[in-house]
Amino acid sequence: MRPRIALVDYGAGNLRSVAKALERSELQPVVTGDPAVVRDADGVLLPGVGAFRDAVAALEESGLADAIRQATDRGRPYLGICFGLQLLFDEGEEHGTTPGLGRLAGRVTRFPEKDAAGEPLRIPHIGWNEVRFEGDHPMLAGLPASDVYYFVHSYRPEPLDPDIIVGRADYGGPFAAAVAKDNVFAVQFHPEKSQSAGKRLLDAYRAWIGESR
Repeated sequence: MRPRIALVDYGAGNLRSVAKALERSELQPVVTGDPAVVRDADGVLLPGVGAFRDAVAALEESGLADAIRQATDRGRPYLGICFGLQLLFDEGEEHGTTPGLGRLAGRVTRFPEKDAAGEPLRIPHIGWNEVRFEGDHPMLAGLPASDVYYFVHSYRPEPLDPDIIVGRADYGGPFAAAVAKDNVFAVQFHPEKSQSAGKRLLDAYRAWIGESR
């Protein structure tokens, strides 16, 4: 039986393309705004586009934030995409400081206006970029040492613990493109838009869930 993935719907995610990508990797996406479904699924995937403050408010008001916390506390494999990575942290600075879900220590900050050489940096960061993986998280067993993914974002995470960074990319300087801690794995890029590289990542997610069941 295909693993059942709660694809969290809080009103601001690109759910259709993510669901199709999960199906191609032989996963069973269940698009849901029901906290009970999130708590009971084999895995939880939080995608997202939009503003940090609005996304957190929608998750908290619907009860989905607590459901995600409970699912991760119970060891369910969590995959975050873009905002699904950013919202894990203690706080984000978009439109003022807003508390996140508090699963990972650190904050989410905007890219600087200039790169490391002092040249203007175009924001948002849009397009293909190489990610270099490191560490020993189970997700990495199915991934190459580096791969090229599609990004669309103006903000990036700044973890307090550098050991949770398992993927790095460069845009105006190095930044954390993938983070992991125990049963939480999250990426700043969009695997559903990243063609074969994205499928490799979602295949690795399927394998990780299989090991966790």
